[in-house]
Amino acid sequence: MHAGRKGPAGVAMTLRQLLPAALLGLFLAVPHAAGAAPVRLVALGDSLTAGLGLSAAQAFPARLQAALKARGHDVLIENAGVSGDTASAGLARLDWSIPDGTQGVILELGANDALRGLDPAIAEKALDDALAHLKARGIPVLLAGMQAPPNLGADYAARFDAIYPRLAAKYGVPLYPFFLEGVAGRLALNQPDGIHPTAAGVDAIVERMLPAIEAFLAAIKAGKGG
Repeated sequence: MHAGRKGPAGVAMTLRQLLPAALLGLFLAVPHAAGAAPVRLVALGDSLTAGLGLSAAQAFPARLQAALKARGHDVLIENAGVSGDTASAGLARLDWSIPDGTQGVILELGANDALRGLDPAIAEKALDDALAHLKARGIPVLLAGMQAPPNLGADYAARFDAIYPRLAAKYGVPLYPFFLEGVAGRLALNQPDGIHPTAAGVDAIVERMLPAIEAFLAAIKAGKGG
């Protein structure tokens, strides 16, 4: 027998030596369990989400993602904000703005409807349709509420402001009552237009919203968000 040739015993020994390495390679080649993947959220909104006047890194979705990661949450938040969008315009692009695989949506729309003094019924119908569509797709939603500017009068404000709690109750989704809470009307936290938050204003929004967002994430992970 030649020195380099192995008998059956030698072949068995070689296989026993190679098998652990092969199994390790197989393990490394298999993706991690789905539970280890980041939670994928989409922030669908207008300029308040898009970050008008700010860098991409200063916009609400990026700052929220950074704050959540700092608190130990593995999340990816897509910025689907478009400046100038009304609730109807957001509804029109809903499907292509929210791709398959999205596990949750932060819905922030309606501010431009109020700024333009549009009939609140128009915004409510668009938001209602958006929530119905997302529910049909099985995607949980956190609804970010808006409030009408005071110059539009008490009657308009009463009709507009009621949209968000009514729809949240109808669809059983969590509601953050006013997206600009603690920031609206504060000069130091708004850009010169008095409407769009500065970077510091965005951070203030994120800080206030964190408990609601963390509860939303917990519901998604528990399979109770839809």
